[in-house]
Amino acid sequence: MAPELNTSVPARPQPAKNPTAEKLLVAASELMIERASIDVSLSDIAQKSGVNAALVKYHFGNKEGLLLGLLARDAATEISNLEYLLAQPITPTAKLKLHVAGIIRAYHRFPYMNRLIHYLLHESSGEAADEVSRFFVAPLLDFHRRLLAEGIRCGEFRKIDPVLFYTSLIGACDYLFFGRHAMSRATGVGPVTDEVCRDYIKHMEALICGGMLKPTNGAAGS
Repeated sequence: MAPELNTSVPARPQPAKNPTAEKLLVAASELMIERASIDVSLSDIAQKSGVNAALVKYHFGNKEGLLLGLLARDAATEISNLEYLLAQPITPTAKLKLHVAGIIRAYHRFPYMNRLIHYLLHESSGEAADEVSRFFVAPLLDFHRRLLAEGIRCGEFRKIDPVLFYTSLIGACDYLFFGRHAMSRATGVGPVTDEVCRDYIKHMEALICGGMLKPTNGAAGS
């Protein structure tokens, strides 16, 4: 969903195409899912991938570069489809529902994604944070601004602040896939299964649309 790039949204780094680099990314991804943690060592990644750990530096520079490459790879499908979704001949409300479902499914497919984003934005170098902002945060915010503006123009949405919308949607994903660990200790809820993911998509669609859509004729006032 990638929006038209301009001077405020620089071109994002592309996921690795080299077979050896891709092996390293696949191994890192699988280890993070297996361990429910992003705290995996280069030696573990190298061992699982069957690639010499020294090649991490060759392909990614260091571990931070590998983590950036992994996030870029995982986010690429959702980000690259943004422009396609905007161009579809369907209502803004339908686009909004598809987007909510797509974001939640992306987090479900890569359950470490939110931790990776947090780490690269807040616990890594300024350069890494800038990269994440360029290839993930900025395109997503730009898409939200354009989709919300379209919905307002069409009379479907109330006036919604794009930054607050971004915070609400991404924050909701964040807590489901990160905060659920703490919640499971307190309440005994289980892991995020496919069924939980489907139920959460329905819940978020109802919650977000219920708060954003303008009432139809005859409905209660806003």
